[in-house]
Amino acid sequence: MWPSSLLPAAAVLYPPPASVFVTAMSVVSFASLASAGLSELRGEHMAYSKFWHVVSGQQKPSAGAGGPLLSSRDGMLLAYVPALLAAAASFALPGAVQGLRAQILASALAVHFLKRVLEVLFIHRYSGNMPLNTALPISSSYLLSTITMIYAQHLTVGLPDPSTDLLYIGVLLFAVGIAGNFYHHYLLSQLRKGGDGDKEYKIPRGGLFELVTCPHYLFEITGFFGFAMISQTVYALAMASGTAGYLIGRSFATRRWYKTKFEEFPAGIKALVPYIL
Repeated sequence: MWPSSLLPAAAVLYPPPASVFVTAMSVVSFASLASAGLSELRGEHMAYSKFWHVVSGQQKPSAGAGGPLLSSRDGMLLAYVPALLAAAASFALPGAVQGLRAQILASALAVHFLKRVLEVLFIHRYSGNMPLNTALPISSSYLLSTITMIYAQHLTVGLPDPSTDLLYIGVLLFAVGIAGNFYHHYLLSQLRKGGDGDKEYKIPRGGLFELVTCPHYLFEITGFFGFAMISQTVYALAMASGTAGYLIGRSFATRRWYKTKFEEFPAGIKALVPYIL
């Protein structure tokens, strides 16, 4: 029996697994992502960010400071491809994805990273570089979180199911998130008609860009809570919550960047959530 104080959680989440690894990853993933979001709010940006050197006064990435430089396209591929391969490979590993929920989760993760890879190859426009020392931690983080999410789901085999089944709501939320994220990434790509190397920034228009600075982040958060509802594990919820914290920080930093860059930036445009945030 669950303690009475845990009954609400038991209604929507599987019992926490008897795994020190997954428990530690839940804490570390949430804390590190939330901390990164606070760093963004303070103006401490990652080296691949377009506003990294504009808001904070930091210098652009250099090979001496961050290791060898990759093209932004190669850096992003390094970030996403290992996680895509891990999600796809889980279907070939005997017993790794047992049951419909695990199969849908692994499929959703594969689709998520496949979309990212295809955007890197065919949608995004690039004007800079990424230090290898930045790309490798991002790649490792995505790979480890993907493996951990699938493993945490594997550990639910034989456990009592949550009394509230959020699987299909999660699938719908994931579909909305990935479609909205892709659409707004496409709109961003259209701002640079000159293709790769075009360094002219413009205020995004169309879609929810009319209301918020970062609708692509809003839909990214939506997709991650889709993962959490599909999975209904503590780890997936920790990842979704941490990702939300990080992207909230990124959204406010991005809005601040646009206000610094463009005097005509509309004051009524929010950072992430229309009319609210």
